[in-house]
Amino acid sequence: MSELHHASHNHLLDDVAPLPSGRLDAIIVPTFRAADALRDSLALAAELARPLVALCSGQAQAGQVSALARFFGADVHAVDLHDGHPRMPAFRADAVLRDAGFGPTGDLSLKRNLGLLIARLTGWERVLFLDDDIFGVRGDELEGAAAVLDSGRYRAVGLRNGGYPDNSVVCHAYRAVGAAQDSFIGGGAMIVNPPATRSFFPNLYNEDWFFLLGDGVPFRAARSGTMIQRSYDPFATPRRAANEELGDTLAEGLFWMLDNRQDPTTCDRAFWGDFLYRRRALLDHVLAEVDVHVPDPAKAADIKAALRAAQGASAFITPQLCQAFVSAWTQDLRTWDAFLDRHPTVGDLGKALAELGLYAG
Repeated sequence: MSELHHASHNHLLDDVAPLPSGRLDAIIVPTFRAADALRDSLALAAELARPLVALCSGQAQAGQVSALARFFGADVHAVDLHDGHPRMPAFRADAVLRDAGFGPTGDLSLKRNLGLLIARLTGWERVLFLDDDIFGVRGDELEGAAAVLDSGRYRAVGLRNGGYPDNSVVCHAYRAVGAAQDSFIGGGAMIVNPPATRSFFPNLYNEDWFFLLGDGVPFRAARSGTMIQRSYDPFATPRRAANEELGDTLAEGLFWMLDNRQDPTTCDRAFWGDFLYRRRALLDHVLAEVDVHVPDPAKAADIKAALRAAQGASAFITPQLCQAFVSAWTQDLRTWDAFLDRHPTVGDLGKALAELGLYAG
């Protein structure tokens, strides 16, 4: 099936053991679940005696997070984003998505970009982005992984996932029909140096893959330390697969180029036409294999519904749209770069939040 789908991109990563004498500067958690979901993150921040910034929306309330933080003895700055956030750049890629009928599906990218900006203003050089469904992070390993980032060889260091695989719905379906499917590092547990990167997280699925690509090729990322992704049902609603399809198609296409030692930004319409053919053939193949490999009728029905939702979304993805998005994204990288230059380091978290009009609860 390698002619249709690259089930692993892990050859692009260096696996590096945590190094001694590392130090993390801070933890940033973009959260939308109720405060209790942050218990593991708060315990980690308390263990390391490092500040944690919780960017709250959805069910997450800054006051409740702060109250729970006091129980753990953690230095937490919880920011409530329910009523607004600092003005961010107007990205061309967002307009491309809107014009094509693919609107934003959440605020994760916004919160991660805001986290980059807060860290840059504060001067933090070793920041862990940690999602609120991750646990099992060991403090000693984490600081050792931060030392890997300090080597200067890598743009990011992702933690190895020892829990539920973190994949798109389509990749989960591919695994469900008996195929070997790896999972890559992701923004849910990743250490970055915000002052050193000029990349950002675009507003679509697989935003973390685009972040890793944003500083250009050659691609330089490592995997070190461990974490555990909490389990979830990727097939609970077909909408999830539909919402992911464009971002999954684009990211897998760009990484297909990387796998073949080519510059992803050189993709033209001919490439995208060919890749969309492969993607749709993959969806057809996996859908045809579900009843053969999934004996549970209810689970099989859920997987097929998700795959059909992905097919429905794919029907609206054209080579022109793919090329237009990549072109807009590369222009947005320059827009973000100019935006960063207007926000010099202030060297203090309180001052950084005040500079952005944010206040910790």
